[in-house]
Parts: sequence; C-alpha cells; structure tokens
Amino acid sequence: MSATAAAKYISHVDFVAGFSSFYFDDQQAIKSGARQDGFVYTGAPATKGFRSVRQAGECISVVLTLSDGSIAVGDCAAVQYSGAGGRDPLFVAADFLPMLRTRVAPLLEGRDAREFLANARHFDRIEVDGRRLHTAVRYGLSQAFLNAASQAASVLPAEIVCEAYGLPIRAEPIPLFGQSGDDRYSAVDKMILKRIDVLPHGLINHVDDKLGRRGEKLREYVRWLVKRVQDLGDSAYRPELHLDVYGTVGIAFDNDSARIADYLQRLEEDAGPLPLCIEGPVDAGSREAQIDALRAIRRHLRSRGSRVRIVADEWCNTYEDVVAFTDAGCCDMVQIKTPDLGSIHNIVESVLYCNAHDMQAYQGGTCNETDVSARACVHVALAARPMRLLVKPGMGFDEGYCIVHNEMHRSVAVLARRTR
Repeated sequence: MSATAAAKYISHVDFVAGFSSFYFDDQQAIKSGARQDGFVYTGAPATKGFRSVRQAGECISVVLTLSDGSIAVGDCAAVQYSGAGGRDPLFVAADFLPMLRTRVAPLLEGRDAREFLANARHFDRIEVDGRRLHTAVRYGLSQAFLNAASQAASVLPAEIVCEAYGLPIRAEPIPLFGQSGDDRYSAVDKMILKRIDVLPHGLINHVDDKLGRRGEKLREYVRWLVKRVQDLGDSAYRPELHLDVYGTVGIAFDNDSARIADYLQRLEEDAGPLPLCIEGPVDAGSREAQIDALRAIRRHLRSRGSRVRIVADEWCNTYEDVVAFTDAGCCDMVQIKTPDLGSIHNIVESVLYCNAHDMQAYQGGTCNETDVSARACVHVALAARPMRLLVKPGMGFDEGYCIVHNEMHRSVAVLARRTR
C-alpha cells in the first residue's frame, strides 16, 4: 500500500444543496418596520440579495469520500441575519454550487484526510477569482475536514482539536443556552422542564412589538420569566437570563449610553435573583463605533454597581474582531458566532483568546444551521471550553436541544472512559 493510500486521502467530493433549520431574515427591513403576517413578514426587503424579508434558509453539504470508502460530511450554512452587521451576504446554494463543483472540488481531491488544521487553514485563506470563499463555504469545508480527520484516526472530533492545539481533554459538559425564537413563552416552559442552564434568548428584534417604546414590554417579559422559573422549577434551579435585543434598546433610548444603562439597571431589578446578560444593546454601525458604545454603557453600569453583563454580537464577526473587542474590554462576554468566522479553527482560536484574556466566550451561532454543523460545534466546544454553548439548530428548542445535549453527553462519556 502506498504512503498516500495509507494516509486516507480525499478521493472524491460531492456538493449537495439542502435546507437549513430556519430562515434568512432581512434584519434591516425588520428594524425599519416590517411587520409579521403569520410566519412571514410584510413589506419589501432592504438588504441586498433578499427576495423577501423572510425566505427559506439554505445549505450546501460537503460530502468527502475517503480512499478507504468512508464518508465525511460538513454543512455550509450562514446566519439568519445574513448581510447585516458587517457579515457576508446572503448564502443561496444555486449561486455557489457551480463554483464549488468546478473550482474547489479539484483542490480537495488527493488531500490527506488526517490533516484537519492544515486543510482548514489552507481553504480559509484561498481565493477564487480574487475573493476569499464565502464564510459559509469555509465553515462547511472545515467541518468536513474535522469529520474526515476523526474518521481517519478513529477518535472523536474533539480529540482531533485537542491534539491540534495541545489542549487537555476534559470530560465535562459545557453549559447550554436555549433560544426561543418568537415562541418566547411556550419555549421557556420547555426549557425549564428540561432544566437548561441559560435561557431564553428571546429574539427581541422589534421595538414596538417586543421591546416597547419605553422598554416596558421587555420589562414585563423579564418579570414573567422570573415568576415562571419559580413556578415550574425548584429551589435549586437558578438559570441565567440571556436576552438578545438586536440594538433595539439603543433605538428606543436614542443610543444614549446613560439612558441605556438606566434601563438595563431596571431590567436587572426585574430579574431579581437570576443573573442577567444583555446581548447587543446597540448597533452603532461599525466595529470601532460599536466598541465605543458598548464601553460607555458598561462603564455606566459598573459605576453604579450593576452586575448586568454586556454581550457583544453585531460587528464582532471574525477572529480579528473577537480580539479587538476583547482587548478593548468593552463588554463582559463575546458571542463567537460560529458561521461568521468561516473555518472552525477560527472558532477554536477565538475561544482560546477569550479564555486567556479574561473575557467570557459564548460559542454561539444561529438557528439557521443544520444538525451536522451543530454536532461539529459541540466537539469544538468540548475541546476549546467556552463558558456557554448555543442550542441549535432551529427555533423549536426541543430538536436542537436533543441534538446538542445528546451529542455532548455521548462524547463526554467516551472521553471519560478514555481518560480514566
């Protein structure tokens, strides 16, 4: 047998169009007043590439056939709010399949399946027609590389990541964070019944419908959350509250950092005994402006003794962005929004940078991913150790929780046995 054959190289590549677990939403159109009509939104789209304010989410599966006949898979997927906050544009499968099949597939065939990190880094940097591959493509390719390396070595993907970065193997689960979508009442009941660590995300993306012009609707919701935890939980169950407000607080309070801090303190009082995290209180329009805005809000909160934690999301899309927000100390936690970072080695390095620089790392992502990408993210998290991991894909909660929770605990059981 030749050295190349022994290496279990990539012998064939298929790119297959499919659906992701949610939808693409035009965030700018929604913030500008698009209203919901059943499950869809009325009005015209405002972001380039969108055909409607809400349209079906898509993915492209990367299917690698290895020289021994085994199959490795990764899914190219993009976030729900594509094209917003400095992110890559809308990811429509038909726009990318011809290029992938004719230009990228030949570059994959013959590569050593064992070399996860080398393969991931190479395809994260290459250019086709003078442009880097879309972040969704780099994301899916790197998942397939990780899956291929784990099969070639007959170990878990988490073990491949640990070996690549010299990380210790820890057979311990990561706290999980559930997302409710617009079903922010029934989904919370489900989360409480399953004793999730962090809830509910909330999808507070519209001032009039979900926040209130004075923030009154969100305050009422937070009070309901606390009471629901008390009614359905037990005395030992104290989940953290983590609410993503998509910049709506800034819109309601004219981006005035002092007024925003006043409001967040009132939310903290409403949260009572439950710790409170607020993600994306403002959207300042650029990375530098976002850092300045979050820093000002956080400074006001700390000067008043508030323990509300500010979470960065918008304009924090790449490894370089994560470093910039962390170094600025403008927030308490950074969402590492997995599809936006391209190759998953950037996720690992972002989490490690946060952990080394006193920044809480939240390994997030989007409801608009797939079961394949969600499982890959579990293994990245088990190796890199963020402080929380998003339950995904989809907005039904139960399905995503089943996928992420069960993959994590199966893997922890294997790691525990191997490290004993």
